[in-house]
Amino acid sequence: MDLESITTDVTHRDWQHVEETDDPVRFAMIGIGWWTREQAIPAVQSSSLAETTTLVTSDTTKADSVAQGVDSIKHAITYEEFHRGARSDAYDAVYIVTPNAKHLPFVETAAELNKAVLCEKPMEATIERAEEMVSVCEQSQTTLMIAYRMHTEPAIRRAKELIDAGYIGEPVFVHGNMTQPIMELIPDPDQWRLDWELSGGSAAMDIGIYSINTARYLLGSDPVRVSGMAAAESQPFDDVPDEHISFQLEFENGVFGLCSASQNAHVASHIRVTGTDGQVRVEPAFFPWDDRRLHIDHGEGTIEVEFEQIDQMEEEFEYFAHCLLTGTEPYADGKHGLTDIRIIKTAYESADIGEQQKLET
Repeated sequence: MDLESITTDVTHRDWQHVEETDDPVRFAMIGIGWWTREQAIPAVQSSSLAETTTLVTSDTTKADSVAQGVDSIKHAITYEEFHRGARSDAYDAVYIVTPNAKHLPFVETAAELNKAVLCEKPMEATIERAEEMVSVCEQSQTTLMIAYRMHTEPAIRRAKELIDAGYIGEPVFVHGNMTQPIMELIPDPDQWRLDWELSGGSAAMDIGIYSINTARYLLGSDPVRVSGMAAAESQPFDDVPDEHISFQLEFENGVFGLCSASQNAHVASHIRVTGTDGQVRVEPAFFPWDDRRLHIDHGEGTIEVEFEQIDQMEEEFEYFAHCLLTGTEPYADGKHGLTDIRIIKTAYESADIGEQQKLET
C-alpha cells in the first residue's frame, strides 16, 4: 500500500464531497454546560455546513450570556418550551448533551418535531431506554447519530485504513485505555457522572466507551464475549460500581481486546492494534485537547506521524451536517450506540458475578 500518501495527508476528509452550502444545518443545543459552551458551540461557529440558532436550557438567563458573540444564535428556550415545540421552525437538528438518563425524552420530542438528532455518547443510561430510542427513531424515520468523535478523528481514520489494507497483517490484539482524575477536573461529589440513576455507570460509561467503540470501529467487528473487573474504593464513587474498570473482549473475528478506564488516575489515553506483521497506535488518542500522534510499527521500522491537529468537535458536526445535506446515513446510528450500552452493561454483570458473559444482541 502507499504508506506515504496516508502519512503525508493525514487530515483529509475522505467522507466529504460537499464543502460549502447556502443552507447550513441549523442546530438547537440541548443543555448548555461547559462542554456545549467550550467545545460544541465554538466548533459549529467554525463549521462551513452548520450553525447554532437555538439554545435549550433550564436557565434562559444563562443562555443569554452564552449567546453573546455568536451572531447565529437567535433564540433561547426552556426544556419545557422545547417539548411544547417552541421555536421549532428555527432549527433543523438537535445536539443533546444532558445527563445520560435524560437523553430519551429529548429524542422523543425531536422525533415528533421531525428533527434530526445528534446525541452524546453514551446514548442512554440503560439498555431498555437505549432500545426505546432506537425504536422511536426507526418508527418516525428520524436520523439519529451517536456522537463518537473518534470516527472523524484523522489519526483514527488513517489507522483504520492501514488495518483494512493489511499493513499490519491479521489483527490479533487491541488495547485501549482512558483515565482521568474526575474529582480534580470537576470537584463536585454530587455531579451526575457519579450518580447511578443519571449516568448508568461511571468509568466505563463516561470514558471506557472510547476504547470499546474505537476498537469496534478499527476492527470492523463487534465483541461476542465480555469479562470485566471493577472497583469503587473512594467515597465519591459509592453510588457507582466503577471508579476503575478493566474488561476483556472477544471479537467475532477472533481478535482479543483489553480495555481499561479510571475516573481516579493520571490523565492518559491510547488505542493500539497489534497484528501478525505490525502494529498501529494512536497516543494520545481520546482527549480533544491533546495533540494526537499516529505510531506505526512494521518490519521496515517505526514511524511516528505528526500532523496538523484538527478540532474533533468541528469534524463531528461537519460530518453529521454533511450526512443530512447529502441524504447519507451516519455510520454511528442508534443500533451502533446500543451495542456499546450492551457491552458495558455486560461488563458490569461479569464484574459482579466474576464470570465471562456472552454478549446478548
